[in-house]
Amino acid sequence: MTTLAPTTIPADLVSAYAHCADVTRRRARNFYYGLRLTPEPKRSAIYSVYAWMRQADDEADAARAPQEKLKRIAALRVTTEAMIEGRSLPELEQEPIWRAFAHTSRAFGLDSADLHGLLDGLEFDLERECQARDRRGAAPAMMCRTREDLREYCYRVASTVGLVCIQIWGLQPGVDRAEARRLAVLRGLAFQLTNILRDFAQDYDDGRIYLAEEDFRRHEITPAALRRWEAHRASEGMVRELAEWAREAYDSSEALDGMIDPACAAALATMTRIYSGLLGVVERDPRRVVGTERIRLQSFQKAGIAVRAVLRSWIGQRAAVASQ
Repeated sequence: MTTLAPTTIPADLVSAYAHCADVTRRRARNFYYGLRLTPEPKRSAIYSVYAWMRQADDEADAARAPQEKLKRIAALRVTTEAMIEGRSLPELEQEPIWRAFAHTSRAFGLDSADLHGLLDGLEFDLERECQARDRRGAAPAMMCRTREDLREYCYRVASTVGLVCIQIWGLQPGVDRAEARRLAVLRGLAFQLTNILRDFAQDYDDGRIYLAEEDFRRHEITPAALRRWEAHRASEGMVRELAEWAREAYDSSEALDGMIDPACAAALATMTRIYSGLLGVVERDPRRVVGTERIRLQSFQKAGIAVRAVLRSWIGQRAAVASQ
């Protein structure tokens, strides 16, 4: 696996990477708490990937009509493919995010399929929005018909991020790469299901429903009723069932933590414990998904998680050295 050495970031890209770090700090929130524990220069590499993803999202949001948004994502896909192939892109030579991201992509050999998967996630959102608007007018758009749709959505918007991260972080010697990728997909599912549950009310009010239509039917409840927390038993039952699915994904991917390069393990551990903690809030009180106060961990809780993760990572590195 190719990695950047600290001296390989060209001087003319230092400001570009710094710009990506600033975007991540301002926009990533919980993600940033974990990423900042990645040692340099891998930290800057992941910042550049996040900044590219955020720019792609912003590109789509800048257009009002869903069809225009889809055109923008298609154009972005063409540009990304050109970058991956190493073709000259004069129009982007002064764009700091693209310059840093292109360097990261080449230096770490990022898989183009993973990057296209991220763009697939944006297209998935927009295509479902177009379909829902055509059928239901101003009603919130039902993004996923089945759990398999929801699983695929989570793969595209979250698991692909995990796949890119483990490519940059690196794996311990002897680790089965295919198994690590499988577990990274599961961890991404856990993260995104946590996000979807936490943000249900906000997403609903913004016109999108990510929970699967088949789950609403099985629990005999409508999205509007869940938003108002009507039929309390059905509402709680549905949220708890989905929280169990997310918790199972965390538990099933636990082995991934021990596969990552020990120097980068604290980053993954911190993100996992933060998101797992958010899910824990939902598990203790399912009604919080429709509460007026957004579910979050306090800064001191995140800091404590980060400190513990760093200590565990340090102990792991010392043990690895001692065993050599």
